[in-house]
Order: sequence, then structure tokens, then C-alpha cells
Amino acid sequence: MSQEPAVSTEAASQARPRRTRQRHAESGSNFHLHQLPWQQLKNPYKPIEIIYEEQIEQIHNTSMRILEEVGMDILDDEARALMKQCGAKITAGSNRVQFDRHMIMDYISSVPELFTLHARNPEHNLQIGKNFTSFGTVASAPNASSMDGGRRAGKHADYQNFLRLMQSLNILQFTGGYPVEPVDIHASVRHLDCLADCVTLTDKAFHAYSLGRQRNRDGIEIARIARGISHEQLEQEPSLFTIINSSSPLRLDQPMLQGIMEMSARNQVVMLTPFTLAGAMAPVTVAGAVAQQNAEALAGIAFTQMVRRGAPAAYGGFTSNVDMKSGAPAFGTPEYVQAAHISGQLARRYKIPYRSSNVCASNTVDTQAGYESTMALWGAIMGGANFLMHGAGWLEGGLCASFEKLIVDADLLQMMAVYLQGVTVDEASLALEAVKDVGPGGHYFGTAHTMARYKDAFYAPLVSDWRNFETWQEAGSPTTYEHAHKLYKQILQSYEPPPLDAAIREELDDFVARRKSEGGVATDF
Repeated sequence: MSQEPAVSTEAASQARPRRTRQRHAESGSNFHLHQLPWQQLKNPYKPIEIIYEEQIEQIHNTSMRILEEVGMDILDDEARALMKQCGAKITAGSNRVQFDRHMIMDYISSVPELFTLHARNPEHNLQIGKNFTSFGTVASAPNASSMDGGRRAGKHADYQNFLRLMQSLNILQFTGGYPVEPVDIHASVRHLDCLADCVTLTDKAFHAYSLGRQRNRDGIEIARIARGISHEQLEQEPSLFTIINSSSPLRLDQPMLQGIMEMSARNQVVMLTPFTLAGAMAPVTVAGAVAQQNAEALAGIAFTQMVRRGAPAAYGGFTSNVDMKSGAPAFGTPEYVQAAHISGQLARRYKIPYRSSNVCASNTVDTQAGYESTMALWGAIMGGANFLMHGAGWLEGGLCASFEKLIVDADLLQMMAVYLQGVTVDEASLALEAVKDVGPGGHYFGTAHTMARYKDAFYAPLVSDWRNFETWQEAGSPTTYEHAHKLYKQILQSYEPPPLDAAIREELDDFVARRKSEGGVATDF
């Protein structure tokens, strides 16, 4: 139940990435972003376990009874047929499928506990599972916002700028989806332009939406082209991920099921994430909501293994609650944190990598956004999350992607990364000789111990302002919102696209052009 602090060794201290102070030049052309270096993060702390093992077993057993006695509606004929072939019980004349617990446990046992998600740039490959953790961008917001542009429907230019920021910020390690939906591109070809942008504007891991078989197939092919590898190598090296959301309560719809079949068949990554809101699409109690989430997640994860044994998958926890006065979703609540911790306990019970999120319900970049996101982050990180979706930029319960919030969240994520580095305790860090030199009543500003360490002794924030009141007032009393706005503009001005082999670029352009000439995918408008 308790958490033990980590103490790093001297070797760990020497390997620790240098923390540099941020220095902003006024001119965009001279601007250099001082930030933490790219790193694959590890969580050295024991995850917080807020309920006992026997209570985890109670939730597990309730989930199994839900799958055995209630079942799920599976809204795809091919998926139901495969489930039946694998031992599930199909209710004649309906979409209802019931799963024996032994069948579920057998299939989920083949999910890899640790796997690599390959990026275009091998230096940006990500380990998913065990005590590794990774941070991504906000995803799927229909609206964008900025201080100068206000709130507006997502456009392609906004989408591309979010990708440029993600590429520029080392702490953002993957693109979680479209940070904002570019509604000015027709839905039939939107995925082609957006995924091509992921390849040309970034060199980090990215995501494809499961919105019909062809979009998945196009996404897989774009991922293969981006890495310049064969189809055979792609199937050995997962290079694309998708989020599969069950339609709570207890349904998997056709696009999601087709997404599992397309992605798992090619050994690509499926992250099964029920969207369970306690009091609305799940029982009003945290325990009941998590039990339903667990049932939905395990059914979907088991299906990935029915498609292909050993295909990479992750357990997604996204249980929160609603405002019982209005019915509106609430995020970053105590209940959200509790559910995140319990979800992590369940994922570890099954030895499956765990995905969580950084979320808030605030409508602007304000104190509410800050404290709700901080709560959500602690729930995710100390719940043992291996993969953090919506890590930077989320507002309005996911309805808006904010440029300034992305910068504020990047600062929060960097602080979390430094926290995860642990504390060095050795003869040098204990500084006994410095204490003797200073003695009672002195100060440490000029000691040799301080002078040897002061440049990178502490975390230097991206947006926090540590000037005294008078100096801050003389500078115009800038707010955090204004600092974040200025910084994101400077980052965009200094952005340079990552190198891309000319042959890969040509093959990508040819593929996108051909698929567009074929009409992309069918839509209803």
C-alpha cells in the first residue's frame, strides 16, 4: 500500500541528463529553447496501490461475471464469428456475446508485457510496458484555441503547428492522434494528409484512427513507407498504434472491431480504452465503474489475441465521473485519480502495459486547468502508467486543443520527468564539508560545492516566473498565459523539419496522391 522513495546511485547521478536554464531571446531568429534532452523515461517509484489485493480480486471477479452473465454487444459479423470460433457464446438472433473467464484469461496471457513502438527516427523508439513511461500530445479535439486567434474549429494549419510544437519539445514523445481535427480537409482524404504530415513534420511515433478498415490499412502503409522497411519487417516491428474505445456500457462497434482486426493482424499496437463515466455510462460508484471498465477492456484485449497471438496491446484506463447537477463530464477529480490508480493495479495484475491520460474540464488556461491536470498527472504517473495520452494541450474535457495549454503542460511534464530521476544520496551530495565550511549563520552562495553545481542544480521552468514583484511589475506583469503564448510562437518561428530521405518522401507523396485519386475512403457527406 505504501510508496517507497527511490535513491539513485552515483552512476545514476552521472548519467542523469543535464538540466539547463531557459534563456529566451527576444528575436525569433536568435531564439534557442533550453529544455530537457530527449530521454526514454522510467518510473523508479512503486506505484500507489489504494485498494488491497483482495479488493482487486473482487473487481476482477465482478468483471468476469459481467462478461459471463451479461456479455457485450459486438456490432460486427466477422468479429462475432471469430469470437465464436474461439469459444465465446453467441446469443442467437442478436449481437450479444458472452465470454467464459478462462477463455478471457487464456487469451490476455499472450499480450507482451513489454514491447517497442518504432518511430521513423530510431532514436525516438519507445519502450512500452514495465516501468517505462512516455508522454504524448492532446488528440481528437474538434476545436483549437490561442490567445490571439481565440477559439475556432480546427484547421489544417493549426494541426500542422501542433505537430511542429510536438516535434520541437523533447518531453512530447509521440503524437496521440490529430491534436486538433482539421475540418477544412474533406473526411474522405483527411487521414492521408494528416498521417503524411506526421511523417514529414515529425520523426516520432504516431497514431492512426480506427474509423473503417481502409483508414487503418492506409495508416499501416504510411508507417511502413516512413520507416523505409519491408512489409515483413513492419510485422516484426510495431510502428503504429491505435486507440480502441468501447462504446460504454458494454459495446464494441464496427469501426473499432475492424480496427482491432486490421491492426492486430499486422502486429501493430492496439490500446483498448473504455470511456466509462461514472453516473452516466457506468455505475455511479468508482468500484462499479472500474469493474465495468475492466470487463470492456479485457474483452477487447482478448479479441486482439484471437486475431493474432502475441500482438502488442495496452490496457487503457479512462474512468472519470460526471457532474451530477448537469451531466457534464468532470476530469482531474479525486475520483479520476482513484480510478487511475486502481486501473494501474488491474493492468499490473494482468501484466499488460497501462495507458492513462492528462485531462481537465476547464474552458481556458487558468488555475482550474492547472490543478485538474496536475491531479490527473499524479493519478497517471503514480498509478504506473506506461503511456500518457493527451499529455499536453487538452482543454474543455477534450473539446479544445490549446496552444498555450500545451506549453504549460510541457512544463508540468518536464517537472514530472525531473521528479522521476530520483534523488542522489552519496558523500558529495550530502555536502558535509560545505556545511563545515559555512558553519552557523553563514550562506552557501559562494561555496565551492555550490559553484560547482549551481548551473544545473535545480529544474528551470519553461513558463513559471520567479522574479520578485517589483521586477515582474516593471516587465508589464505578464501572466502564465502570456508567457506560454509568447513561447509557443517563438518555438514555431524556430522550428526546422527533421531530415527525411528523398526516396521516402517521393514514395509517400506517390502513395498519398494515388489514394486520393482513388477517392480515399467513402463518407456520408
